[in-house]
Amino acid sequence: MVDDPTHRHDAATWSPLDSDGWYAARNATTALRDALIRAGLEKDFPYLRADLNAFGHGLVELGRVSPATAERLAELLRLALTSGVQRLGESRDETAEHRTGRD
Repeated sequence: MVDDPTHRHDAATWSPLDSDGWYAARNATTALRDALIRAGLEKDFPYLRADLNAFGHGLVELGRVSPATAERLAELLRLALTSGVQRLGESRDETAEHRTGRD
């Protein structure tokens, strides 16, 4: 029976596996982990993990890093943003050329 207390979820039976927040945090953590591995920073984020807060909201814990790691991450972000801005400009130019019929 659905109203049977044994079928209800309460604090004693709640599991993070029942939470969309957990899966969102886990997927984001995995994506970040993969990017850090590609950047050669897999050993520089020892506290990286998926987590949930008391409200069931998914969080990605980055943890503490050394100043050198923070500088490296900042440089990677600067390079990515610069590259992204260049690509954005290029795609806008291509779109404008396409609209005007130029090749």
